[in-house]
Amino acid sequence: MNNQCRFKFSKIYEEFSFQINIFGKTQLLSRQPILILVIYFILGIFFQDKFSFDVTYIRTLTGICLIILILTFFKNYFFHKAKPYLLCVMFFGIGMALHFYNSFNEQISASGNNTIVFKISKKLNSNEKNRKYEAVVQIEKENFNALLYIPKSEKELDFNHYYKTQAYISKPKVPQYDFQFDYSKYLKRKNIEYQCYTNGGIFSAERNDLSLTEKFSQKRLEVLQNIDGTKMYSKSKEFLKGIILADRTEIDAQTVQDFNKSGLVHFLAISGTHIVVIFGIFYFLLIKILPLKCRKYAIITSLVLIWLFTIFIDFGSSVVRSSLMLSIYFIYILLQRKPDLLHALALSAFMILISDTQQLFDIGFQLSFLAVLGIFWLNQPILNLLPKQDNWLKKIIFNTVSISISAQVATLPLVLYYFHQFSFISILANFFIVPFSEIIIVFSFLMTALIAFNLDFEFMNLIYGYTIDVLLKIIHWFADFKTLFFENIPMDLSEVFSLFVIIFVLRFVILQCNLKNLTRFMMVLSVFFILRLGLDFYENQKDEVLIHDFSKNKVLSIKKNESVCFWINENSDKSKLNDFIIKPYCASRRIKNIKVKSFPSSVQKVVYKDKIYEIK
Repeated sequence: MNNQCRFKFSKIYEEFSFQINIFGKTQLLSRQPILILVIYFILGIFFQDKFSFDVTYIRTLTGICLIILILTFFKNYFFHKAKPYLLCVMFFGIGMALHFYNSFNEQISASGNNTIVFKISKKLNSNEKNRKYEAVVQIEKENFNALLYIPKSEKELDFNHYYKTQAYISKPKVPQYDFQFDYSKYLKRKNIEYQCYTNGGIFSAERNDLSLTEKFSQKRLEVLQNIDGTKMYSKSKEFLKGIILADRTEIDAQTVQDFNKSGLVHFLAISGTHIVVIFGIFYFLLIKILPLKCRKYAIITSLVLIWLFTIFIDFGSSVVRSSLMLSIYFIYILLQRKPDLLHALALSAFMILISDTQQLFDIGFQLSFLAVLGIFWLNQPILNLLPKQDNWLKKIIFNTVSISISAQVATLPLVLYYFHQFSFISILANFFIVPFSEIIIVFSFLMTALIAFNLDFEFMNLIYGYTIDVLLKIIHWFADFKTLFFENIPMDLSEVFSLFVIIFVLRFVILQCNLKNLTRFMMVLSVFFILRLGLDFYENQKDEVLIHDFSKNKVLSIKKNESVCFWINENSDKSKLNDFIIKPYCASRRIKNIKVKSFPSSVQKVVYKDKIYEIK
C-alpha cells in the first residue's frame, strides 16, 4: 500500500503525542504571543475571583478594554511599541469581566420540605444510601440548579422524563475551619446552591423537548444500562463504563483506592491518550474505506466523530481539552502549517474558559493542562535518556513511558497540594501498565461499540472480563506496597510554586548535566527545603484546641507542637472520621505524631486547662 495513506498506529501516536519537534531549540516566550495573552487572561480570572470587584469597576474596566482595542488599530509609533503591553492589559481585563459575569449570583429563597418538579442534567457518584444527580429544579415559578439525592430503593432516573416529588431542600454547610474542603463553594462554581433530599414517591411524565445534548446523554445512559445487562464480572463492567464512557459513579471504593494508591487513576479517567487512540481507530477504519486521495476527508471525518464522542460522554473537561488540541493540531496539518503544541494548548484553554471561566478552578482542568505542559517540557529530554527507539514497538512503549513520567512530574505539585499523598510505586506501575494501555483502550472501545448495538458475544465478554480481572489484580498488587505510599503530606502554595521552579530547571539538567545546570538545580532545591523547614517550624510553634462537628457527634482535637490527639465518640465511624477530619487537619497543620482516643458516648463535656468544651 502507498506509504502516504498507510495507517501506522505508532505514527499517529507519535504525531499527536508529541513528535512535534519543538524541543531541539527552546522557544522564547516572544514567539508565543497566544500563550502570553492567555496567561494574562487567566491571571485576570484569578484576580477577580480573589477580590470580587463589583459591577461599577467591571463596567469601567470593560470600557478601558474597548479603548485599548480601538487604539491597537492606530498606526502610531507609540501605539505600535506599546501594543504588546496594551494587549496584555486588555486580556487581563477581559478575564476579570468574563469571570464577573460567570460568577454565580442567583438569589432564590428555598428551604424545608417542598414539592419539586425536576429534570436531571447529570448523573454523579452514588453513596451507600443514595443515587446522586445534578438537576434543574422548579418550585412554583422559580427554577434553579440543585444536587439531588434519591434513595437507592427508587428506580434509576433518565433524561426522557420530568419528575415530581417531595424533597427537603437545604444549603450545603460552610466548613468550620480553613483545612476543610469547602463543598458549598465547589457547588457554587457549578452554579449549584441547594441540595434536595427526596422523601416521597417519585412521579414521572415523558418529555418531548429534549435538546441534542440531552438526547446524547440519554443514549449514553442506555448504553451504560446495556453494559449492566451483560454477563461480565461486576468490576469489569464498572471498569468498561469508566474507561470509555467516563462513568465512574458505581465503581467500588476498593478499586478506586487501588487506582489512587498505584498512581494509575489517569488510566481510568478519559484523557488525551484515550482520545488519540479512539481517533486512531476512526482514522484507520476510514482510510480502509475511502480512496487514497481522500486522506484529508478521513482526518476531517475522524475529527467530527471525535466531537460526537465528546458530546456523547458529556463534555468532560479533559475530553474537551484533548479534542480541542487534537482538532487544532490537525487543522495545522490540513492547512500545511507547522504544528505548535503550545499554540494548541493556549487556544484550547482560551476556548474553554471563554465559555465558562469557572472551569479554571476545576482540579481536572488544572491537572489536564499541566500534564500537557509537562509533556512539552520534559518528554523529549526523558526520551533521550531511554534506549534508542529503532522500531515501532519500542517507539510506542518508550514514548508512552516518557509521556507518562513527564505528565506525572509536572502534575506532582498540584497533586500534593490538593490530595496530600504520593506513592513511589506509581513510577514502576506506570512503567509496566501504561505501555499496554492502548491495547486495553482499543479492546474496551470495541466492547462498548458491540454492546451499544446490542451485539453481545458471550465469549468476548469472558475474554474481556478475564483480561480486566487480571489487570485489576495487578493494580491491587501495586497498591498494596504500603511502605511506598505516603499520605498527609503538607503542601503550601509557596511550596507548590517552588516545586514548579524545580521542574522548570530539571529540563536543563537532563539535557546537559554540567556544573552550571547542576548548581542551579541544587540552588532551587535548597530554596524549597529551606522554605519547607521554615513553614514546619512556624506551624509547630502553635498549640490549639478545636471542636469539630462530625455527623451527629463532635470531635475534640488537642494540638501541641507537632503532635495532636483526637478524642472521638466510641460510636463514631472511624473510617469517615479519618478521611474528613484527621487527614485534612494533619496535612494542614503539618502534624507528625497522631493519637486517636475515644470517650464513652455518655460524656457531654470535657475540661482541658481550666476550660470547658461542649461535646454533645
